[in-house]
Amino acid sequence: MAGPAIELSGVEKRYGAHAALADVSLSVAPGEFTALVGGSGSGKTTLLKSINRLMTPDAGSVRVLGADVGATEPHLLRRKIGYVFQEVGLFPHLTVAENIAITPKLLGWDRQRIDARVANLLGLVDLPLDVAGRPPAALSGGQRQRVGVARALAAEPKLMLMDEPFGALDPLTRDALGSDYRALHGRLGLTTVMVTHDMAEAVLLADRIVVLRDGRIVADGAPADLLARAEDEGVRALLEAPRRQAERLRAKLAAARPDGPV
Repeated sequence: MAGPAIELSGVEKRYGAHAALADVSLSVAPGEFTALVGGSGSGKTTLLKSINRLMTPDAGSVRVLGADVGATEPHLLRRKIGYVFQEVGLFPHLTVAENIAITPKLLGWDRQRIDARVANLLGLVDLPLDVAGRPPAALSGGQRQRVGVARALAAEPKLMLMDEPFGALDPLTRDALGSDYRALHGRLGLTTVMVTHDMAEAVLLADRIVVLRDGRIVADGAPADLLARAEDEGVRALLEAPRRQAERLRAKLAAARPDGPV
């Protein structure tokens, strides 16, 4: 497509005296994987929700895939955008297949096309076909999150929004699912915007990191570029957090060896 996949211009959102977003402008290119990072209350999730009209800005404009989201019916907009969040939100009374098929059914797909899509998606997210008939409660947390990704991809969106999608998972499952999703992002030609509190996750998965503070963008760029030129002490501290954690971990592991530090 020509032009940005997502474009925010002068977006503002206030809750009483608190400015959740203050004159935010952001353009995301097709195929880009962008991570939104920052402290609690910095505006990350509010910005993400403005893209699919889960939040309506007080000022400014948001365009998605060339269309003004304010002039688009919310339910029609959201059918074009995949959305994955930490709690997964699978319907417990539906099977895995029925959960994945929700949006295709709303779009009027025939049964044969839906069944083929469910089978294809289970393969894409590395789940066996026999989970299709199970209820979500019969799956592990990591498996449920994979079903959440499959459901978000069901109607073949080109845009994916992710709000702390792997935050509730154990470290090994989180790492595996993050890597698998990054591969899917490239294979399917997706545009992804992900909110995360984990700087290591942002650095490992994203092409671009956008740092927010007090509702404003304070840094924006490729991870290596940001680290090389960040002048703001808070931004630099945030970007260097994975390195500091790795250094502390190496020191602790070395001290725990029977022969002591090397």
